[in-house]
Formats: sequence, structure tokens, C-alpha cells
Amino acid sequence: MTAPEAGRGIGNGERAAEITTTFVGLPRDTFRILHVSTGNVCRSPITERLTRHFVHQRLGVLGGGLIVESAGTWGHEGAPMEAHAETVLAEYGADASGFTGRELLDEHVIRADLVLTATRDHRAQVISMGHSAGLRTFTLKEFTRLVDAIDQATLPPLEDGLVMRARALVRAAAALRGWLLAPTAEADEVHDPYGAPLTFFRSIGDEIHQALDPVVTALTGVPTRT
Repeated sequence: MTAPEAGRGIGNGERAAEITTTFVGLPRDTFRILHVSTGNVCRSPITERLTRHFVHQRLGVLGGGLIVESAGTWGHEGAPMEAHAETVLAEYGADASGFTGRELLDEHVIRADLVLTATRDHRAQVISMGHSAGLRTFTLKEFTRLVDAIDQATLPPLEDGLVMRARALVRAAAALRGWLLAPTAEADEVHDPYGAPLTFFRSIGDEIHQALDPVVTALTGVPTRT
């Protein structure tokens, strides 16, 4: 299961971790990504922390107002991340510290600019909460498929700010939905590793990594460093 997870603010104890540096000369603004799974102790913590890690790898100190957090539809409020999930994050060099699970609330959906879910059921639950969430809620793998079809040259350059680029990316992905359908019903799912051995957690971590890589590249305009 995946429980609701909250990221801690850097240096201030807040639950939503923020990459704090803003672009010089641009107004302060934020773009909030919310990862959603079931218990917020497995999939969404892995996805949250890998997103932060991969953005930092590409941009270093330049975060431009990006906030990455997570929650669970049946979230284990206050629970620690599953030990195998921590191991997977450590193997990617990502930081698993300071995590506590949380239950998905209306306020999380209201504040989110992009909601990425582990499964279609999670997506449906987020959308059913209202708050005009439909156009900004995707499964992770669905969003990856749509992002792969977007000409990144049509997005604002990073010099205009990460927030502006991220918002344009979500609009472009939403415009493509319905045109690029999943090849199978299972193609957009990230299965729950809760209670499974470490080997299965690693396979889920690899799925999440493969799905996140093109998303973070599109967000930042910077490909994976080799």
C-alpha cells in the first residue's frame, strides 16, 4: 500500500519540501506536484523523493519554486515510509529522511498544479473530489506517454522560469488526452509493492524511474546526465 506522504520543507519543518532557489528577476511563484497512491508509504513516497532527486540532479540549486509532495487515498497518517521503499531510494541516491505519511485531503488537491497517481483508480478518486482536478490529474504513466508526444521546443524556455514551463507542460498534456490512448488497461498502472520482497520493490522503483525520467526532462529542459 502507499500511504499519504508529506514532504518536509527544507530547513523549516514544513511537510511540503520545496526546492527553494528562485530565478533572479522573476516574481516568486510556485508549481506544486502531488503524487498519490493508496497508503502513502510505498509508491508515492518513492515517486515524490525521486522527483526531487532527479530535478536536483539536472538543475542543481535552481528549483524555481517547485514543490513536490505526496498523499494516500487511504493514507497512513504519520506513518514512516516502508523500509524497502527507503532502500530503493537509497540505491538511487535519493533522500528518504524526514518522511511521514498523510491522508489525501481536499486541500492537497486544491493546491496542486499537477496530480500524478499510481493507478487509474487513484486518478478517479482524485477527480471525484472535485476542485476542477480533471485537467491536471493523470496517472504517472499516462502523463509520461503524453509528455513523450509533446514537442519540447513549444514549451517556454527554462529562462522564463520553471513554473511557467511546468504549467505549459500540463496544459499541453491535457490537450493530448483522448488522442493518445493507452495500448492496454494495465499500461498506466504502477502496482502496489506493499508486503512484497525487496526485489519487487526494486522493480517498482525502476518502473517509476523510467516513467519519471522523461517527465523531469520536459519540466527542466535538461536531459538525464550520463
